[in-house]
Formats: sequence, C-alpha cells, structure tokens
Amino acid sequence: MYIAQLNIGKFRYATTDERMSGFMQNLDLVNGIAERSRGFIWRLKDDSNNATSFRVGDDMAVNLSVWEDAKALENFVFNTLHVKFYRNQERWFEASQGVHLVFWHVPKDHQPTLDEAWGRLQDLEKNGPSERAFGWAEIMDIERMRAVRCAVGG
Repeated sequence: MYIAQLNIGKFRYATTDERMSGFMQNLDLVNGIAERSRGFIWRLKDDSNNATSFRVGDDMAVNLSVWEDAKALENFVFNTLHVKFYRNQERWFEASQGVHLVFWHVPKDHQPTLDEAWGRLQDLEKNGPSERAFGWAEIMDIERMRAVRCAVGG
C-alpha cells in the first residue's frame, strides 16, 4: 500500500494576479522536485503540468499525490525547496478553515480521483481520524508502528 494525500487551500487572488507570481512562476520547479523525489509515485495535473485548474468545495485549489510512504512525503515537504513555499503560504492562500489535509492508504496500482480524495477529507472533518482518513500525527504513528514491527520481525 502507498499513501495518498490531498491538501486544499483557497487562493487569495486569481492565479493571473501579479501577487500570485511568486507562487505560479515556481510551480514547475517545485513539482519537478516532487517528481524526482525518492518515494514519489503520482500527482494530479492537467495539460499545464499543474493542478491549479482543479477545485473542490468552496473554490478550493487542490494538491493530490501518491507517495511510497509518509517519510518520503515528509522529506519532500520539509527538506526541499518546497518548505520555502510552505512557510510563506499565507502570501498566496487564505487562512485555513477546518480540515485542509488528509491522508489514506491506496493500493500500489491505484490513482485516486479528486472525488475520492474530497470524500476522504470530508470524512476526516466529520468523523475524525480513522483507517479511512487521517492526518500528519496519525500517519507518523502508523509509520513508526511499521518500523517497530519490521525491526522486531513482525
């Protein structure tokens, strides 16, 4: 099984607005880093090579991807150029209201749909963490449990 993730956010401005240029002009670079990162499997994108045309809920922009494991995703998010954009997200995105990030397990041959991902996020928001939908804290606990089982031969 792999880990799928969806995160959503509402753009502060139209993607063509000059105030979005720092974000928009670096999408190909950051997406390229993701695709070359250890553990990257797949990401949702359109003909422009990004996902800025996709929306869920109340006009929320999306990022949907699949990774071999949580550690690979964590490494990309916090140990590459991506972290610069993560730390400055308030420049381009409105403050999050409610749940904006969800993880779930997918079979190795599965590419999740945006409808599936949106359903997982709504499930997490409505019901809290479960095997069906969970957040960073739960995903790291799952990875630690797997590491312990492997270390002890379980």
